[in-house]
Parts: sequence; structure tokens; C-alpha cells
Amino acid sequence: METQTVAQKLEALVKLQTIDSKLDELKKLRGDLPDEVQDLEDEIEGYNTRLQRHQAELKEIEDNIKKSKEGIKEAEKLIKKYNEQQKNVRNNREFDAITKEVELQELEIQICEKKVKEGKELTAAKKEEIEKTEALIKERSEHLANKKQELDGILQESQEEEKKLMAEREKAVKKIEDKNLLKYYDRLRSSLTNGLAVVRVVRGAAEGCNIVIPPQKIAEIREKKKIVIDEHSGRILADVDMDSLDDSDKPKKAGAPTTTTRRRKAVG
Repeated sequence: METQTVAQKLEALVKLQTIDSKLDELKKLRGDLPDEVQDLEDEIEGYNTRLQRHQAELKEIEDNIKKSKEGIKEAEKLIKKYNEQQKNVRNNREFDAITKEVELQELEIQICEKKVKEGKELTAAKKEEIEKTEALIKERSEHLANKKQELDGILQESQEEEKKLMAEREKAVKKIEDKNLLKYYDRLRSSLTNGLAVVRVVRGAAEGCNIVIPPQKIAEIREKKKIVIDEHSGRILADVDMDSLDDSDKPKKAGAPTTTTRRRKAVG
């Protein structure tokens, strides 16, 4: 059962927002470096996948060249065998049959030689693609190493502070008993570009969106009897900067004596 007053809830939310804003500042120091590192890692992974595909295709081409060369050797052996057989033929029919077999093997040699030639051309082109891809991987890897070094330097500087802030945040979250309010805060923060989900009213407008807040609502915010939400941005309006208000909007001090100035009558 919740025991927190609205004022305590708002105080806890303001504390959480302060911590989250500090964490946001630390993230800003890193800039786009984390995204750049991730993009480079993804790019290199893509190049490595391409390289593996090229290497597999090269191996397949080289295997085909090897098979074609073996085919040539096999055909040459058969031709030699058939030529020996022709010396011992008994009639023209056998001679013609062997001659036909020799011609077929010669044709097979021509086909295999053509495949070897084409394979060598493909091999040269594929090796060139592999060299280009390897050069890209090397260049992008060096770039990645520099970016990682730059990011690691920033992380080392902010690591202790971030660790401390995360511990403070964990404590601050536990102090918010209204978990639905906490969920609303987290959801709102993620949807806002500046991450300001809990703001004050400064110079009559909500921080973060500068939309003017009506005087009656400003009074409700000051009273802290209910959670007031800016209807335009959804931000939680936690407090009012009294110094920035016009005198007409500031609350009058109770019990202040009313003084009247009287003119003295002239003594004649």
C-alpha cells in the first residue's frame, strides 16, 4: 500500500530525473562513437562474409580446374590405349570403331582445356576480388581500432562516475512507490529527444517544450496535491520557479498589513 504523499512522489521523481539527466550528459560525451563502432563492426562482418564466399567460390573453381586436368590425362591415356589397339585390329569395322573412340577422347581434351582456360580466368578475377575485400577489411579494421581506442578513453574517464550514478539511480527508483508512475516516467523519457520527463515551470512555461502554463495550473503545481501533467508534451510538472514568475502570479503573503498613505492637511 502506497504511503507517499504527492509531494514525496514528485521529490523522488525530480531526484531520478536529475540522475538520468547526468547519465544523459555522460552519453553525450561519447557522441556518435558507440554507433560508429557498431556500424564499423557490422561493416567488417559483412566484408568477412563476402571474403568467405569468394574463398569458397575460388576453391570450387580450382577444384573444377583440377578435375578438368585429370580429365585431360585420362583422355590422353585412353588415346594411347586405343592407338595401341589399332595396331592389332582384324577388320575395318574395328578400326573405325577405335578411331571414333579416339576422336571422342580428343574432343573431351578440347572441352577440358577450354574449361581449364576459363577456370584460370575466373581464378584471376576471383583472386582480385579477394585482394580488394581483404584490403577493405584491413582499412576498416584499422579505422575501427582507432574509434574503439577513442571510445575506450572516454569510457575510462566516465566509468567511475557512471557506476556511481547507476547506483544512485537504483536507490532513487526504489524510493518511488507508485510503479505505474515510474513506468509512465520511463516510457515518457524514451519518447522525448532531450529525456526531460519531469520539469519545472520557468517564466510561466514548462521546461523542455516552452509551452505556456495557465496560472490556475501553476497554482495546482505549487500546491503539490496532485500529479500535474502538461497536456501538450505529457511531461510531469513537478515544481514552479518562483523567481521567474511575474509579481502578479506570485502568491500573496498571508497576514501582510495593508498600509494607507494619508496626506496632512496644510496648516494655514
